[in-house]
Amino acid sequence: MRALPTLLAALPLFAQAAPPPVQEGPLRAHLAFLADDLLEGRGTGQRGAELTVRYLETQLQALGLKPARGASYRQPVALLGLRTLTGRSTVSFLGGGACATPAFGSEIVYGSGVAKADQAFDAPVVFAGFGIHSPADHWDDFKGVDLKGKLLLVLVNEPAPTAAEPNLFEGPDLSYFGRWTYKFEEAARQGAAGILLVHTTASASYGWPVVRNGWDAERFQLARGPEGTPLQGWVTEAVARALVKQGGQDLDALRAQAQQRDFRPIPLDLRLKGTLASAVRTVEQFNVAGVVPGSDPALKEEVVIYSAHWDHLGKGAAPAPDTHPGQEADGIYNGAVDNASGCAALLAMAQAAIQAPAGRSQMFLFVCGEEQGLLGSKAYAAAPLWPLARTAADLNLDSLNFVAPTRDIGLPFANRSTLGDLGLAVAKASGLAVAPPRPDLGGGYFRSDHYSFVQAGVPALSVGGGRDFLGQDPAALRAKAAAYGQRYHQVTDEYDPAWDLRGMVQQAQFTFDLGQAVASAPTRPAFKAAR
Repeated sequence: MRALPTLLAALPLFAQAAPPPVQEGPLRAHLAFLADDLLEGRGTGQRGAELTVRYLETQLQALGLKPARGASYRQPVALLGLRTLTGRSTVSFLGGGACATPAFGSEIVYGSGVAKADQAFDAPVVFAGFGIHSPADHWDDFKGVDLKGKLLLVLVNEPAPTAAEPNLFEGPDLSYFGRWTYKFEEAARQGAAGILLVHTTASASYGWPVVRNGWDAERFQLARGPEGTPLQGWVTEAVARALVKQGGQDLDALRAQAQQRDFRPIPLDLRLKGTLASAVRTVEQFNVAGVVPGSDPALKEEVVIYSAHWDHLGKGAAPAPDTHPGQEADGIYNGAVDNASGCAALLAMAQAAIQAPAGRSQMFLFVCGEEQGLLGSKAYAAAPLWPLARTAADLNLDSLNFVAPTRDIGLPFANRSTLGDLGLAVAKASGLAVAPPRPDLGGGYFRSDHYSFVQAGVPALSVGGGRDFLGQDPAALRAKAAAYGQRYHQVTDEYDPAWDLRGMVQQAQFTFDLGQAVASAPTRPAFKAAR
C-alpha cells in the first residue's frame, strides 16, 4: 500500500500530456473484418484461426510494433484437440430396474479429458455435492472417500453463504471453487473415471444452449497441461433429477445435504455403462504479441500488457431454422462482441501507442483458446515473452460496449490491487464515474484472461463497459445491452454496421489511458490481499 501515493503521483504528468486518442475509424474497420464470415468464427484449430493470426501479426507489423518473440509476433501454443464421435459413442445409466440413455446435445454432453481414441466405462455413480475441497474454507465434499474409478455427479456453483458465515467462498461473489473448470480439475485429482455437472441457468449463469454449443464441436486443452478425467460433461437438470430418482434418491434432498459441512459423497444405485470414441489430434495455435518499446532508460525494461482473446467458437453445424428467427443459419459463430470487439480495440490502441511511447514498454497481446478455458493466457503465464517479475500489469478487454457512450466505466474487482485505485483516479481525470460494483454471481473474475496473470502474481483486471448510458432513451439502451445475453455464444453475435461505437471507443480509450498511467508511474501496482 505504501507504493500507492507514488503510483498516483504519475497522474499530474498524465493529465498534462494526455495519451493520443483511440480512433473510431480503425477500430470499426478491424471489428468488421474480424467478425466477417470470411474468418469463419475464428474457431480454435480451424481455418479461420489461421486467417485471424495472420491478420493480427500483419497489422502489428504495419503499425510498427516490435515482435515480442525474437523476430516473430507469434508464440506457439500446443493444444490437444478432442472431438466426441457421437455416432460411435453411447452412455447409459443402469439401476432401479431401468436403463436410461440421455440424448447427446439436448439432454447430455460429454467428451474425453484424456488423449484416448476409444474408451469403455462401467462405473458406479456417486453424488459428490459441489465437488469442492478447500482447506482454507474448512470445506471438503470428499471426506477421504475413495472415488477412483467412479463417476461423480456434481452441482455447479458453490454452497450459499449463511448468516453465520456471510463470507463463505467469497460471500455473494462466486469463487473459483464454483467454476466448472475447477470441478473438472478436482475430479481428476480424485482419480474419478468421470464427472457430470448438473446444469441450471441460475447456477451456471448461462443457458443450456451455451453448454451445448461448447460441446458439439471439438474441444481443446493444453497439450502439456494436466489431463482431465476419462469422461467429463454436463447433464440438464431434468435428466439429473430423473437419474437421481432412478438411483433411489431425490435431487432436492441431495442439494440440501450438499449445503452442509458434514456432507459426504452419496453412492447412487446407478452405474454408468458405455463407450466413448474420440477424434484426437495435437494442433499448434498461436498467441500474437507486439511491443511498443518504452522511452525511459530504466523503466523500459518493464512492461504493461494489454490483452484480448482472438478466438471464438468457429464454424459448426448450422442451427435449426427456428432457433434464431430472422438469422441466416450459416453455422458461423462470428463472435463480433465476444471478442472481435476486444481485438479491434487493442489494434486501435496500438495505433495510438506507437505515436507516443510511455516510460515502460507496452505489449499488445492477442491470446488464443480463451473459449476453451483461458488456454492461451495460461500458456503465456507459464512461458512469458517478458519476465513476469518485470510485468507491471495486465489490462484485459473482452466483449466491449457496442450500444452507446456512458457516463461511467466498469472496473470490476478493482479492490484487489492498487491497479484499481489508479483506475479510479484515471476515471476521475477522464470525467467518468466508476460503475457501482455488483455481486459476481457468474464468476466473471475467473472467466477472462486477466485471471491467468493474477494467478501468476501480476496485478490484472478486465475493464468493463459502463451502464449509465447517454442518450434520449437510456432505458431502451439498457434493454439493448441486456438483449445481448440472447446472442452470447450464438450465431447471432454478428457485427452490425449501424452500431454506435462511441461507447466502444470510450472503453478502449479508458483502458489505454490507464495503461499509459501505469507505464508512466515511478512504481508498479501491487496486490492488496491474498488472491
